[in-house]
Amino acid sequence: MTDATVPNDPAAPVRDAEGIAAAVQKSLKKRYARETRFKLYGVAAIGFALAVLVLLFFTIISNGYTAFVQTKVQLPIDLAQSEIDPDGSGDPEVIGKANYRSLVFNAMRGEFPSVSGRTNRRALTGLLSSGADFELREAVLADPSLIGGVRQVWLTMSDDADVFIKGRSTDVDLADGRGRVSLFDESGVVTVTSGEDDFAQALTDVKDALAEQAVRAENEAARRQGSIALFTAALNENPSEEKAAELREDLERTRAEIIDFEARAADLRDRAAAAGGEEAMDSSMPSYFAVVNGGVVKATSVSANSLTGEVILPLDSLDPAAAGDWRVLSLETPEESRRVKDNQAVWLWTLQQEGKVETKFNTTFFTAGDSREPEQAGIWGAAVGSFWTLLVTLLLSFPIGVMAAVYLEEFAPKNRWTDLVEVNINNLAAVPSIVFGLLGLAMFLNVFGLPRSAPLVGGMVLTLMTLPTIIIASRAALKSVPPSIREAALGMGASRLQAMTHHVLPLALPGMLTGTIIGMAQALGETAPLLMIGMVAFIVDIPGGMTDPATVLPVQIFLWADAPERAFVERTSAAIMVLLGFLILMNLTAVLLRKKFETRW
Repeated sequence: MTDATVPNDPAAPVRDAEGIAAAVQKSLKKRYARETRFKLYGVAAIGFALAVLVLLFFTIISNGYTAFVQTKVQLPIDLAQSEIDPDGSGDPEVIGKANYRSLVFNAMRGEFPSVSGRTNRRALTGLLSSGADFELREAVLADPSLIGGVRQVWLTMSDDADVFIKGRSTDVDLADGRGRVSLFDESGVVTVTSGEDDFAQALTDVKDALAEQAVRAENEAARRQGSIALFTAALNENPSEEKAAELREDLERTRAEIIDFEARAADLRDRAAAAGGEEAMDSSMPSYFAVVNGGVVKATSVSANSLTGEVILPLDSLDPAAAGDWRVLSLETPEESRRVKDNQAVWLWTLQQEGKVETKFNTTFFTAGDSREPEQAGIWGAAVGSFWTLLVTLLLSFPIGVMAAVYLEEFAPKNRWTDLVEVNINNLAAVPSIVFGLLGLAMFLNVFGLPRSAPLVGGMVLTLMTLPTIIIASRAALKSVPPSIREAALGMGASRLQAMTHHVLPLALPGMLTGTIIGMAQALGETAPLLMIGMVAFIVDIPGGMTDPATVLPVQIFLWADAPERAFVERTSAAIMVLLGFLILMNLTAVLLRKKFETRW
């Protein structure tokens, strides 16, 4: 019996080769597809990061650029010598003690002589900054020749007026009247009737506001329905007689409130759905005014072709006005939702139309310290505090960090102790910054008794925080210097110290400076450690030295961001823009230094 033999198939190797080649091509296609997807993921990640960065900068700039200008009003102020310098002595002390507040207020009231009543007069003068009188005083002291006549003086307006003029309080719309109007005055209430539907938009806004009020009333009724369920459940638990009586009383009162809210909602729904008619207006609705015959009438009720309301500015006459000779003024934001009330808005709008209100470059923002009033607040005090703090940080961290790096890299023996030091330095670079603030609070303030809120202490705390960064960067710079430099210096008879100071250190210095600048930029943006040592205090005066109370730019931003006034929002963003400018400048300096002094081996 013989073994069966399988004849050789010459086509089999060919088929195997083709299969292998096809498998390789398929694998290559998958690999290339994965690489393409990976590149797309990277591009998408970079694009997303850039989009977020652009959005961040757009938000900051759009909110903050208006802080670089401030609203001013031009007032004719009677600087009579009898009021300022009765004796004509020219003594600055006498001139400085004059009642400038009265002069400013009288000039503002002179712009609107029809304004009467203590409340209205206070609202009118409230449009001026609380520091307007000091501003006038400084102007007169700087130029005594102003005394003795009526002078046109530009004064700063309040933060609320500033926000309104910049259009951040409400949108203001002005439309020409399309119909001829007749006016009727009854006991101080003026009715303006037009031949066209000039007030149709006002009526539509009122209807929309009524519909929103109906929704709120329905929501209140629904909320009280939940209270009924709670009261009923409590009654089912068999409480005491006294408690049960209280629950039944609460239950009845809540049911009555539900009936009232539902009835109110139904009435508001019917009024909102009804076509035409006349509707009353309140402070929860957009404000409308008729500007006619040199006066302004605020709407308290409106229909499609008529407006009835109170006079804000007196009319020259009640004569009919032709189409185009009168206008409809509207404020989109309801009065209850803005700080500038309707009468103040009309006064501001009138001054603006007369060219007496302008926005000018805000020098105060760059030359003043902090203030409770936004229009008087500036960043100079914080900028000076940041300068002194960073100066202390630089004077301490750079020499200490460089010397520590040189010793560890060039002279320290390699043993477990130096390894432990290196590990701790690397760990300190990742410690949260607030921990250094706690250390500064415990040691510098409580143990050594150094002054609180002083740039000296702030600089020492930031030195502790930036030292690991500078040491690590300096060691990396030293490692980048080729060993041949050291060997050549030593071969020429130089000592290790001479080789280091004369040859290695100058070559490593650009990298050390880069690390130092990056560490300083990080320190400039720190807030948490400085809060712990009291640099969050409200500081008005400009610090004159390292031991004077001060704050820094990041802390100033923190304080302004927590302020309730709308004007501080733009100043917060503007201060962020200034801080980002400093950070970009410092990082750009680091890049330029590296490019200029870097040696490629």
